[in-house]
Amino acid sequence: MEITVDHIRNKLTTEIGAVHVEVEDTSPNRCAASFKVLVVSPQFEGKPLLHRHRMVNTCLAKEMEDIHAFEQKTLTPEQWEKLKSQ
Repeated sequence: MEITVDHIRNKLTTEIGAVHVEVEDTSPNRCAASFKVLVVSPQFEGKPLLHRHRMVNTCLAKEMEDIHAFEQKTLTPEQWEKLKSQ
């Protein structure tokens, strides 16, 4: 299965209820499939960082079988608004 930026974005939006998703394909800089994501979801409210990352990893479990490197940043909508205003 070829994993695309759109596929990852759509899956995170649908399954985690993300209100904002940025996906960057960093594969050209590496030896295999790699991605960098920013996920903003109200489902992250009150959850520690490790739990948020596990939610993303669980959502993309099938895709992770073919991804070599995966970097993620997970924020609540409130954290995202603060970050944008800086």
